[in-house]
Amino acid sequence: MHLTTLLLTAALIWPVGPPRPEIIRGWDPPAGPYGPGHRGLDLAAPPGTPVKAAASGVVTFAGRVAGRGVLTITLPNTGNPPLRTTYEPVEATVAPGTTVTRGQPVATLTEPPGETPHCPESCLHWGLLRGDTYLNPLSLLRQGPSRLLPVTGMP
Repeated sequence: MHLTTLLLTAALIWPVGPPRPEIIRGWDPPAGPYGPGHRGLDLAAPPGTPVKAAASGVVTFAGRVAGRGVLTITLPNTGNPPLRTTYEPVEATVAPGTTVTRGQPVATLTEPPGETPHCPESCLHWGLLRGDTYLNPLSLLRQGPSRLLPVTGMP
């Protein structure tokens, strides 16, 4: 299933909020698999914020990676391999194998370990993958149609 088909079949939500969270750092895909870049979005939120499933799916990982709590939800019927959303740094409140629904609380945002936090302020890192390929999580959110406004005051 193509990503645009997913957009037509499921309205996804922001994993923190409302209101719509501030994006502290946007998606910046790396040139190669090990190159520099940013493989997700950093969404402003204080520690202790409930994290919600952006889409319905099955929890396929809840544990620690490089000292940080990570939660992964696999989205069914989204192609082969299926899309997966990731959330970090979190303390998962659901176990692997659990089926979750869009908007269901699945974790609590934690303070990142170490002296240098991932964000200047506390944030949730929200990722999207298909297989080993990182995608922009914003592509999951139903966006309204673009509108061109008339230009006024131009000679």
